[in-house]
Amino acid sequence: MDIFLNVIFMNTTTIKIEQQLEKEIASILKQSPSGNEFSKSFLENLTFSNFLSDKMLIIGVIRQGVPASLFQLIQKNTPFSINDWAKILDISSKSLFRYIQESRHFKTNQSERIIEMAEVTHLGLEVFGSMEKFRLWLDTPNFALGNIQPKELLRDSYGKELVMGELTRINYGILA
Repeated sequence: MDIFLNVIFMNTTTIKIEQQLEKEIASILKQSPSGNEFSKSFLENLTFSNFLSDKMLIIGVIRQGVPASLFQLIQKNTPFSINDWAKILDISSKSLFRYIQESRHFKTNQSERIIEMAEVTHLGLEVFGSMEKFRLWLDTPNFALGNIQPKELLRDSYGKELVMGELTRINYGILA
């Protein structure tokens, strides 16, 4: 029974974070230079999944720079620690904390990495069904990825593509 309640709690928490992500993304898009292009209805009905599948919306957010508030929501919805994020963003943990404390916007290259990790996490959760299973997979050396932990490959876009490809193969039942 405890496991069942844990699953309900985790799913409720994930749903709340996704709702917050959707509101934050809609707010960012409203404030963008092309914000007038989006109808109120479009922004109200924009889901996090739809955002991640619309490359033009992603480009708009990346070019504006991901605000610290969006980063914090994405960070809560990923299996990565602050130290992992510092490595992924190629900045010190101290600098990362400063971005958050000062509510700054991340640079374009860092914003792109943040959105990429949101995409990886979204697919990982779809494939594994839980953050814990996905985290375990990320931390386990993978034969198909050269016996490297998938998490270690996420520091650059080529590694991210390898991880996404492997997640897609697992999703379709194609195992190496």
